[in-house]
Amino acid sequence: MNTEKNTSVTEAEEHPTEMEEKKEMKKKKKPSIKEQMASLQEELDAMKDKYLRNVAEFENFRRRSIQEKSQWIKGATQRLVLELCDVNDNFERALNLEEAHKADGSFEEGIRMIFQQLTSILDKEGVKKIEALEQDFDPNIHEALAQIPSELEENKVAAVIQNGYTMHDVVIRPARVAVSSGQKPVTETKKENK
Repeated sequence: MNTEKNTSVTEAEEHPTEMEEKKEMKKKKKPSIKEQMASLQEELDAMKDKYLRNVAEFENFRRRSIQEKSQWIKGATQRLVLELCDVNDNFERALNLEEAHKADGSFEEGIRMIFQQLTSILDKEGVKKIEALEQDFDPNIHEALAQIPSELEENKVAAVIQNGYTMHDVVIRPARVAVSSGQKPVTETKKENK
């Protein structure tokens, strides 16, 4: 039993020490309002500085990104233009052929080869011609410039005025077309009546 009393006495002795520490903490001087404001101002200045640095870093990143994209586009365009220069050179050679070669059919064959070369370049770039003739009119890929009488059903493409193209399955130029009105041309109607 003696040990139990000693234990409770020891706890009682420690307990006043904890209370004294709490009192000392309370007694410690609270910072004055001026000190609190100075501390808050320091925090605000630090946050403001951090914010301005982040804004500046982002602006630099944006400028670098734009510059890199611009250089990439110039490089890609330059490569394409160099390939088109080859086509241009071939057209120039074909046009400068002597009359004797133009008459023997080599001129026509040369033009076909240049056309194939140009088509190959466009294919490599993902450019494809929109096949429109005798197809159903689709305002997503066709631009109707006229409606004409033809043997075709109504709303079928009767004539292609200007070819349209897609690049990587996105329309870059719609096909300009004339659409059938569904009526037969007048000259054929007159022949049928006779």
